[in-house]
Amino acid sequence: MAEISRELAGAGDVRQLSAHLCKLSVAVVPSCEHAGVSLVRGGVIETPAQSDAVPERVDRIQDETGQGPCVDAILEGEVFETDDLAAETRWPEYRRRVVEETGVRSVLSMRLFLGENDIGALNLYSTRRAAFDTEDRAVASILGAHAAVALQAMVREEQLQQALHGRDVIGQAKGILMARHGVDDDTAFQLLRGASSRLNEKLRQVARTVVEREIERR
Repeated sequence: MAEISRELAGAGDVRQLSAHLCKLSVAVVPSCEHAGVSLVRGGVIETPAQSDAVPERVDRIQDETGQGPCVDAILEGEVFETDDLAAETRWPEYRRRVVEETGVRSVLSMRLFLGENDIGALNLYSTRRAAFDTEDRAVASILGAHAAVALQAMVREEQLQQALHGRDVIGQAKGILMARHGVDDDTAFQLLRGASSRLNEKLRQVARTVVEREIERR
């Protein structure tokens, strides 16, 4: 677990960390044949990594049907599991298509707690019925906990970088307006705020537009 924690913490970004998590899940969870990670960011479910083509296909079916244990794990509870999709009464369209198109029978989805607005799930799959036992769930839970800590740190870092970039863009836009109109820093900022209000756009987007148009003029 210490080695796994170091490997996850050493990933360069969210996509790379998710890829490590999928690889490790197949390697250390005894009954896991395929693994995928799903994240909800800005209200949109995305799949940054899978161990192979099977989880990608399962996620596509889930997107198309709006059903499945991953969706439920993310939106409603910590763990969702099914021992045999062929006999499952939940998610009727999803389970039928997954069995027919991928051969997956057992699914274990565990929610990853990333922060206030960003959540996700680690999804494990097997072609055997009732594949996941107590040991599988315990190992997957520990793996998911380590991954969630590392993902939380990366999400916070990404948000910080976005905030810093936004501040940088606003600073550039203020400098352009100061030079173009001969105004001071406060007046330039008020011009940006006024445009943001009139256009009903975020201040950062208005600033980016000012910078982009200045680049085009040059």
